[in-house]
Amino acid sequence: MDGGLRIVLRTLVILGLAVGLLFLFLRNADLDKVVTSVKAARIDYLLASLALTCVTFLIRTERWQYLLAPLGPTRFMVVLRTTVIGFAASAVLPARAGEVIRPYLLARREGLSATAAFATIIVERILDLVAVLLLLAAFLLWFDPGLEARDSAVFSAIRFGGLVMAPVAVGTLLVMFLMAGHPERLHMWVLKAERVLPARFAGLIAGVARTFAEGFAVVRSPMRVLAALAWSLVLWMTIATGLWAVAMAFRIEMPFTGAWLMLAPLVVGVAVPTPGGVGGFHEAFRLGATSFFGADNDTAVGAAIVLHAISVVPVVVVGLMFIIQDGLKLGGLAKGDLG
Repeated sequence: MDGGLRIVLRTLVILGLAVGLLFLFLRNADLDKVVTSVKAARIDYLLASLALTCVTFLIRTERWQYLLAPLGPTRFMVVLRTTVIGFAASAVLPARAGEVIRPYLLARREGLSATAAFATIIVERILDLVAVLLLLAAFLLWFDPGLEARDSAVFSAIRFGGLVMAPVAVGTLLVMFLMAGHPERLHMWVLKAERVLPARFAGLIAGVARTFAEGFAVVRSPMRVLAALAWSLVLWMTIATGLWAVAMAFRIEMPFTGAWLMLAPLVVGVAVPTPGGVGGFHEAFRLGATSFFGADNDTAVGAAIVLHAISVVPVVVVGLMFIIQDGLKLGGLAKGDLG
């Protein structure tokens, strides 16, 4: 298939997903009531949520520096700027392109291996999944106020998803531990592919695999893994607190720990590869707020729109400012041209 046609088809699929999810999100909404709910929202809670969103990027930067430490020294402000640029790119480009852009941009600026830096992004995502699952488990074990009775189907789906993903996350961490602990052995294993592949091609794959495994260096030590996981728990508790603040602004009766439950559907929602999680994020919040906390549908719609704006607009504005300052071009970033 021609490359240009493939890009067009991918774009059409992504746009179709976004439009379909937005239709699902708005299908029963009274837009006049949605606007009224937004106007009535408490500004103090919304400002608190905005401040917490900014704090999350400081936490992300600290955690990423910690994961990058085995690869070489990095500067806090460079990691912060690169993180913001990456998240801004993911908000406006499809398929979470920023997750690829930011490690390569950072590697170029700090003289690190781009492949190893990208491996740390995979470690981040696994740690994020483990942190969200731990908060979900804590809610289900100690803080669930009988929400299953409100919508047993949705609640059961979230609980089942958590049970399925928990061993997947743990298994992935174990694989990364084995890869990081024995990069030379991994190199030799992949070299055995020479039996079925051209020697030059097999050697190239082996080199990439070895470098990739070096990016998992942080998981060689159980104590370093626990420290990285602690940063992840702090990050996701901060995100949950910002979510709870928006719920309070819209007077949704959500207990503080209820936001830990809400993280699970939101993570699923943003996994849909639309720019900025548009559609998936909105419908996930609306569904959770109405199913578990009895929120009025129009109020939940208004809260979802505002929460998404708080989560995305500031990082896009600051990220675009950094992109302009650094002489980068968004179109070039989308094509992998980092200038």
